Amino acid sequence: MHDPNSRALAVLRIGVGIFFLIFGQYKIFGAQFTLHGGFQFWINKFLTEGGAYPFMAPVLRDFVLPHATPIAFLVAYGEFAIGLALILGVFVRPASAFGLLFMLTLLFSSDYPGSSAPLWQYFGASLSHSVFALCFLAFLIGRSGAVWSLPSRRAQNQS
Repeated sequence: MHDPNSRALAVLRIGVGIFFLIFGQYKIFGAQFTLHGGFQFWINKFLTEGGAYPFMAPVLRDFVLPHATPIAFLVAYGEFAIGLALILGVFVRPASAFGLLFMLTLLFSSDYPGSSAPLWQYFGASLSHSVFALCFLAFLIGRSGAVWSLPSRRAQNQS
């Protein structure tokens, strides 16, 4: 029997995995995000509504938008792969490293509260991405694939 902390981390891992599987699947199975301007819509929204941190705006404008379609596919399949890895409990650390990098990229692309905002608003504005980033960090630090995962199932069957 596994300890409650291992089970709790597995529940969180699987829950985050379900979110990412949902985020990725609608982008993969519907072409709006990848092929019909959905990705570009969001990047332009981040740029025009001031959501991008100042250091990130040139990256979005000069690199991401000119390469929007391949990056949209990378985002869609990346979210799907992260979700699948977390749900199955395979490659949890690599998936979490990419998930953390992705959340930080989204945070700096869309969560800027403005230069005159008090410090606490930076944290408040980032909640939609920083909470997932903290989950991915916990999966990197902990042994979140030790319970309710394909590798743990395989190890049980071999014992």
